[in-house]
Amino acid sequence: MRLFETRPGDDGLPGPKRALAVLALITGTLMAVVDTTMINLALPTIAADLDASPARAVWITNMFQVVCAAFLLVFAGISELATRRRIYLFGLTTFMLGALGAALSRHLEVLLAFRALQGLGAAATLSIGPSLYRAIFPSRLLGSALGLSALVVAGGYAAGPTLSGVILSFVNWPWLFALNLPLGLCSLWLAHRALPRDKPRLGSFDVLGALLSMLMLASFFLAMDTVGHAAPFWQAGAWVTLSVASGAGFIARQRRAPYPLLPLSVFAEKRFTLAVSASGLAFIGQGLTFVALSFFYQEQMGFTPLETAWLFTPWPLAIMLVGPLAGRLADRINPSVLSSVGLGFLIVGLVALALVDESMGVAESLWRTALCGIGFGLFQPPNNREMMSSLPAERSANVSGVMSTVRTVGQSIGVALVGAALALGLAVQVTLWLGAATSGLALLASLSRMPLARRALVERRASSGGK
Repeated sequence: MRLFETRPGDDGLPGPKRALAVLALITGTLMAVVDTTMINLALPTIAADLDASPARAVWITNMFQVVCAAFLLVFAGISELATRRRIYLFGLTTFMLGALGAALSRHLEVLLAFRALQGLGAAATLSIGPSLYRAIFPSRLLGSALGLSALVVAGGYAAGPTLSGVILSFVNWPWLFALNLPLGLCSLWLAHRALPRDKPRLGSFDVLGALLSMLMLASFFLAMDTVGHAAPFWQAGAWVTLSVASGAGFIARQRRAPYPLLPLSVFAEKRFTLAVSASGLAFIGQGLTFVALSFFYQEQMGFTPLETAWLFTPWPLAIMLVGPLAGRLADRINPSVLSSVGLGFLIVGLVALALVDESMGVAESLWRTALCGIGFGLFQPPNNREMMSSLPAERSANVSGVMSTVRTVGQSIGVALVGAALALGLAVQVTLWLGAATSGLALLASLSRMPLARRALVERRASSGGK
């Protein structure tokens, strides 16, 4: 297989060890993604069994997401001192311990504590996952590797709801958490054996920057959650104020810290900044669409949650089919062209979904959802390649942390926008138009970097002898 061929002059790992290392990343990513999607579908079942109200049960998901979001940049920074391999092993171990505790929990408060532990573990693995792909694969295959990553994530999203429904048909909800243990042990063994051993950076850790980062991201996520659930204005305002204040403090700290958690100089590279902007705006559209369609399918068309999950499958299935091809093409042609074409498809798909009404059949919705998936599959791997390759390899941990944070923040904003729109009495279709608008802004960012990406591609070909 092309991904595991070794050529003279290749950086990264040799072919055979490359296969084991990427298998460790695949199993670890699947564990985190499938767990999230399974638990979302099981929330009503868990709430009934633990005698918890729906409002409190939502925190089974929120606790995981808040902790994960708060620690993404922190673990990316720590990985430079402790090495990415150790952070990944720590993340897998912590996630499994949290899953075991969650499976044994019989009270909501205990379950929430272990969900926080799972969020901590997920933050450790997800924050450095993309940078590990760069360390494992040679530069000539970076796009193909990130395309494989997109396939794995999309596969997890597609399989999670169905797997949850099947498991709950035969056994109780604790088995949803227990399922992580064999997969986690397999990933832990593979990671210990095959992940590359990088050298730790000398110097201190930016503790104050880490604390400000955690406060900034956690309060931001809580602000988006209050907006999404139509909480009183003062609650959302308080969280937003705290997030902005801590964000300002974080930026000020990064400018004067001897070893900043996130060197602001990385944003001086226009290719990186534009790719980050496009990613964040596109993920707003994706997060917004997923929540909006959930309300549309269940409240306006009368489908059950499991049926709704099935109606979503064309999106991740399309990414699974298109993502690897887009990643492979991004190694050969201008990635920003592929990303821009993908965003064009996404915009058309979102506009088409906004035109759907209750009188239309299921098929009318499915092809539109598939078109969105095709667009996102064409966009994401090439855009991720642009982010990873636009900065030196020694900054890959920082890039990885930014990628994960931007994805989380973008999706959170999308969810909050749907909640705010519904609280104002607006139709679900209005939010889909808003998703098309944010994707349009992402397209503008992608188009504006085309000359920069073309120049980088020419330089890359020249340095590799035209290969």
